[in-house]
Amino acid sequence: MEDRLILVNENDEQTGSCGKLETHEKALLHRAFSIFIFRRILVDEPDGSRNWHTQLLVQKRAANKYHSAGLIANSCCSHPRDGEGLEEATVRRLAEETGIRTADLEGPLQEAGAFKYKAEFDNGLTEYEFDHVFVGWLEGQSAFANVKAGDDWPGRNPEEAQEMTFVELDNVRRDALLNPSDYAAWFTPALLIAMDIIQI
Repeated sequence: MEDRLILVNENDEQTGSCGKLETHEKALLHRAFSIFIFRRILVDEPDGSRNWHTQLLVQKRAANKYHSAGLIANSCCSHPRDGEGLEEATVRRLAEETGIRTADLEGPLQEAGAFKYKAEFDNGLTEYEFDHVFVGWLEGQSAFANVKAGDDWPGRNPEEAQEMTFVELDNVRRDALLNPSDYAAWFTPALLIAMDIIQI
């Protein structure tokens, strides 16, 4: 059964609900969320020193996605279902897409802010979202803690992402600005909001 998304007004107040495909066909404003999972890791530098680096878990969207297929996106991005709160939806969807559960994080996901955007796609669909941005930090003792940057993420859901890996935050931030067509429409504005609350 198709999920029913939460339709909202300009103040993110629910005005109704609608099927997922119809919502995007009719360009209806709806509630969404973008999750950014970070970690701090000691990296051996070329000069022999070791320094803390901040890395971000990113994905390349699966080829069968209804829009933005093959583009780079944040760790997890989705919509709460009608009748579902953001806290419940983010925890559920993060586990479904990445395998990461609350116990794998240093604490609960933290909302960094929200923004509204509209993006039209070649296939006639439109994303018109009131997007809530959430940040989480991978716990150093998590079962995922030893996965190296660049390695395929073991919790990746292949229905959602064809690739998923940790990357250097500075590198992906720079690349998203230089090559915006490689990234999902919401990625850069959401990343800038996420970075406002993280301490690097």
